[in-house]
Amino acid sequence: MSSSNYYRSWIDRPHLDPNTRLLTEEYQRGITEFMGLVQRQPEAETEKRFEYRYATEEELEELKQREFSGWMLTYIDDGVVRDVLSLIETQKEDEETRLSQLQTDLDATSTASTNLSRIRINEIVESSVPKKKGRLVGLGRRARSVPPSAPQSYVDPEVLMEKLKDKDDRIAALEQKMADQEAGWEVTRKQNEQMMEKMKRIYPNEQFP
Repeated sequence: MSSSNYYRSWIDRPHLDPNTRLLTEEYQRGITEFMGLVQRQPEAETEKRFEYRYATEEELEELKQREFSGWMLTYIDDGVVRDVLSLIETQKEDEETRLSQLQTDLDATSTASTNLSRIRINEIVESSVPKKKGRLVGLGRRARSVPPSAPQSYVDPEVLMEKLKDKDDRIAALEQKMADQEAGWEVTRKQNEQMMEKMKRIYPNEQFP
């Protein structure tokens, strides 16, 4: 697998699972590596080769083993992508801090987790990242079949149970109808057999199908 193919495998492909509407595992791994590299790399001040601009010798060896290319590292150091990642991380930390403070105000003994859900992180990403030609800059393109992340509308349990009961009733009625039809076909088959036997007795020299 070339570094270019690895890079495009999560950057250019849809980053949300069309079934769960959450970030794919591949995307999460990629963005985690992105953010880790950005945090470790110094600002580029010259046009020297990327080995000296972006990584120590130890980091270089690690990157080579994982098939990262100089082009990918250059892209990581892009100002827009760096700002986007910084903004998302800042907003995520701010929201977790507010959530922690709120829990403390309500219950000083609370030990509940303040980690944001993947759905909420999706919303932060989509509201923060600039879009260009339908793409979230630096992150990838949303699958056309996947709507924006949003909380599902409330459904009254009684209404839901009534719909399920109605569905069960319709299924039961359909099964009964099919059983009645099969019983009718069996009666007709037996009548046809009896009629054929009678015809053979009346006309023993005739050939019947």
